[in-house]
Amino acid sequence: MSTIAAISTAQAAGGIGIVRISGENALSVANQIFKTVSDIDLKTLSGYRAAFGHVIFDGKPIDEGIATVFRAPKSYTGEDVVEISCHGGLYITKQVLRAALQNGARPAEAGEFTKRAFLNGKLDLTKAEAVMQLISAQGAQSSAAALGVLEGSLSREITTVSNRLKSVCAALAAWVDYPDEEIDDLSDDSIRDVLNRSIAVLQNLLSRFDSGQAVLAGVDTAIVGKPNVGKSTLMNRFVGAEKSIVTDIAGTTRDIVEETATVGNVVLRLSDTAGLRETGDAVEKIGVARARKKVENAVLVLAVFDGSAPLTAEDRDLIALCNGKKSVAVVNKTDKVCTIEPELLDTAFNKVVYISAKENQGIDALESAIEETLGTADFDPSAATLMNERQFACCTAALDSLSEAKNALEIGLTRDAIEVSMDAAIEHLDVLTGERATESVVNEIFSQFCVGK
Repeated sequence: MSTIAAISTAQAAGGIGIVRISGENALSVANQIFKTVSDIDLKTLSGYRAAFGHVIFDGKPIDEGIATVFRAPKSYTGEDVVEISCHGGLYITKQVLRAALQNGARPAEAGEFTKRAFLNGKLDLTKAEAVMQLISAQGAQSSAAALGVLEGSLSREITTVSNRLKSVCAALAAWVDYPDEEIDDLSDDSIRDVLNRSIAVLQNLLSRFDSGQAVLAGVDTAIVGKPNVGKSTLMNRFVGAEKSIVTDIAGTTRDIVEETATVGNVVLRLSDTAGLRETGDAVEKIGVARARKKVENAVLVLAVFDGSAPLTAEDRDLIALCNGKKSVAVVNKTDKVCTIEPELLDTAFNKVVYISAKENQGIDALESAIEETLGTADFDPSAATLMNERQFACCTAALDSLSEAKNALEIGLTRDAIEVSMDAAIEHLDVLTGERATESVVNEIFSQFCVGK
């Protein structure tokens, strides 16, 4: 494969910038643009060695730096790799990259370093996808879960199931193909045991998917309610800054204000919406329509009510709007006399929490209610976790095939019919790990990576 190069640090000023070069001619390219102070030829260095020197561009030194050599196959990509660490100015790092490109390297595509690591057997697709998840992690739990998958928690579970099924299929195939040989036949009970154990593993992975996505990817969350119930104050409490304008004037928030906040184990992508009410104001009417649309698309709804007043027609409309959604009723203004009727809220929402956003009371209880509603309260980041919809679809398809195999066994179909369904499950699991993934699937996955990783 050709030799590639890219800036592997953030495209912003910093203390250090790193340009990574990988491929068969990585050492030759680096040797042309980097001269060590001791006049050592980089091609003579063994792996995991570094040398201090100068980066050369158009025959002139442009920066001091350090070249670190990694020899194939003991490198990130499995190829010869040189990483040149220079001062982290945008101009300097781009000049170092340009020097590499003018001396035999080509620009790396998005995710191409990790793609080469996959193609060279350094990691499977689940670990490769965990790399990008780790980069984009916004909290301790999400980074811990991504690191667990990167270190093989998901691969081990899927590979164990796949190998167990392959062993049974091999025995079934041998028994069917060589009937005259003295091959021990598998009993129905032994096949049933393998199917049941495999189904249980996949069901457990699928059952954790929604809570895992809440931790890993964050949750689209709408803060809704009629005007002046405290939506914007609650938004500001979550964010820890005055992101939404707060006044005593109803209808102050006319459009959606969006911000991200970490609440317990979960990253919430919060949307503070316009107050839900009938209005003749053309601008506010647009805001109300957008608020309703936001409720429809949100994964979690925080429905805010004024605890100091009885439920109104707008409140009842909001309760109906939240039907079927993961939702928490947030009864605000507990610093005043509470006159709201709780019975309807108790039956309509997953959780009901009483707070005073103004006095910062009850926020901890609200965070706990959010985690319980999303199923993240007991999330274990060390456990195997499906990280995206692709993995979820593969796991679901494998489970369906295993269910078909079990049904075929129970109704007494022939062994080859059972084997066909088990083979289908194995294929889906191998696609999940990348063992049988098509080129188009691989290209799509790595196209989502950042350049330089």
